[in-house]
Amino acid sequence: MSAKYSFTLRPARTPEHLSAIKFLFTTYPESLGIDLTYQGFASELATLPGKYSHKSGGELLLAFNTSGEAIGCVGLRPLDQASNPTRCEIKRLYITPSARGLGAGKGLLDWMVKKARELGYEEMVLDTLQTMEKARGMYKSVGFVETEAYYDSPVEGTVFMRLVL
Repeated sequence: MSAKYSFTLRPARTPEHLSAIKFLFTTYPESLGIDLTYQGFASELATLPGKYSHKSGGELLLAFNTSGEAIGCVGLRPLDQASNPTRCEIKRLYITPSARGLGAGKGLLDWMVKKARELGYEEMVLDTLQTMEKARGMYKSVGFVETEAYYDSPVEGTVFMRLVL
């Protein structure tokens, strides 16, 4: 744990970690009021770690508070492996409401950007919502810029961003 923060970051490797990821992944769309069926969300949950497996170029990361409670998560997965193996996607960055403002979101993001570079990715993409101003500001603070859509989203106000690693 860093003296600068009151949380610890850990890659999800145990069944308990995957349970925490599943809980946070489920809480995330509920907090947004968005149905993620169009993204194959149920299948994603059922097959965790799935595309996020560290064994296949992905990663799942958890943030824990000083009591050991999972307060946030983020996933990294390869994208377009056949056509663009150096491109990855960051997904499901979520911090529980009681833990917001502690810097855990920025910590998770910074860790994943570093991990993506270590894995040899050259570009990271994400999608967020126009209404998520603080999240978009955080992404911009590490160098993400708005870009063209990399998939068809049925959700109005979807913003696509990319970072050259």
